[in-house]
Amino acid sequence: MGGKTGAKRVLVIAAHASDGTFGSALAQAYAQAAGQAGHEVRVLALDQIAFDPILHHGYKVVQELEPDLKKAQESITWANHLVFAFPVWWGGIPALLKGFLDRVMLPGFAFKYQKGKAFPAKLLGGRSAHLLVTMDTPPWYYRLVYRAPAIRQMKTTTLEFCGITPVTTLHCGPILDSTPEKRSAWLDQARAMAGTI
Repeated sequence: MGGKTGAKRVLVIAAHASDGTFGSALAQAYAQAAGQAGHEVRVLALDQIAFDPILHHGYKVVQELEPDLKKAQESITWANHLVFAFPVWWGGIPALLKGFLDRVMLPGFAFKYQKGKAFPAKLLGGRSAHLLVTMDTPPWYYRLVYRAPAIRQMKTTTLEFCGITPVTTLHCGPILDSTPEKRSAWLDQARAMAGTI
């Protein structure tokens, strides 16, 4: 794996509890399909690593990265395609994912301030991303009425801000009361998405 022409280095970041959630199943289905397509795949389950999710002093004081976060940065650097699987809670991304991004996507790693320029340099260019998003709100309502704040935060103000583009999203919902057939269809869509890397 990884030696095939056109093969990518894929990092799947799962921001769900990894014990039986549908979001975890989406991440696993995607990772398996990407591996079967010849890509080199790493999976990072955020609930299985140890780190303080709070950036206690902003960027004023360097907060030492825990070993798991150093490994996460190494994996992001290694990857040329990132996948984030997460639920929408209260309209936004879960605290676990937000804390991970706050601690990992630091200046000097993900972006770099430029003296005299309004916008920082994007340090993670050359990478693409897929978002696997679960929600209990109907996706059309989330987009049209709520304006999809979690998606805009991940796509525009986080990933594209750091140079990661294109960013494509699979919306799965409502999860609540969804049928086994509907869940199977979403898993198939995640597998198909992995084939478009």
